[in-house]
Amino acid sequence: MLPTANRQTALDLRIVPIESVIPHELEDPQRAEPLIRRLPDEDILKNPPVVTQLITDPTRYVILDGTNRVIALNALQYQHILVQVVRYESPEVELHTWNHVITNANAPIIQHKLTEIPGLNIKPTTELHARAELARRTILGYLLRPDQEMLCLVGGGLDLIHRTELLQRIVSTYLDQGHLHRTNLDTLSPMQDIYPDMSLAIIFPKYEPVEILDLAEAQLRVPTGITRHVIHGRALRVNYPLARLRASKTLLEKNDELDNWIREEFRAKKVRFYAESIYLFDE
Repeated sequence: MLPTANRQTALDLRIVPIESVIPHELEDPQRAEPLIRRLPDEDILKNPPVVTQLITDPTRYVILDGTNRVIALNALQYQHILVQVVRYESPEVELHTWNHVITNANAPIIQHKLTEIPGLNIKPTTELHARAELARRTILGYLLRPDQEMLCLVGGGLDLIHRTELLQRIVSTYLDQGHLHRTNLDTLSPMQDIYPDMSLAIIFPKYEPVEILDLAEAQLRVPTGITRHVIHGRALRVNYPLARLRASKTLLEKNDELDNWIREEFRAKKVRFYAESIYLFDE
């Protein structure tokens, strides 16, 4: 583990076997496939995936952010990957929820597909009731349409695995329909302002960190684009050369090389720690 600027946050960058890295969510083809095409040309890993070690097996890591990057490098047959390791229980890691807005899609087709999911019940609702039921986690989520129709998505009971499997099926109904946008909005009017071509939106419940780890242990993933991890002290724009990950060296040699590379970046004053929230305009 190497120091960061001014010692505000411990920075733990490691190169690990890609087979030891476990996704906690399903990949998003709309994001993963462009990465597979782009990475060989860029030949750098801009932002390392963020992972946490499994308590039951510290040699395995659960991806908190960066699933599509791992999927892309795996598809490109990389044996090793650079990751940032964090402690999931630390205050530096927050787990939030993304909601989904689907644009340029046929909403009736998606709703028909939803009715065909075994074990899922769809009921008309009001915004107040839907919010209350979601807070109590008695529903899987609720659907918003531009015509202000609202539908509760009910099923799965209290069983985490069954609920997650149903959520997977719900999201799969629209992954090949239109375009999926992640948002922290949960009301119709602001969504329509940002997405005038909105077909529908799904509002999801919040997962807890222990549930993410439990599902990873069970080798079950949450649907793509639902969990949102906020990492304080996130390593961004690392721009680590992919050639170093491809090199015919041992894992120990690659990590020694990484440590030396990071120290040189600090000595050259290329690393800066931002304690405040910032806006980036070049992402």
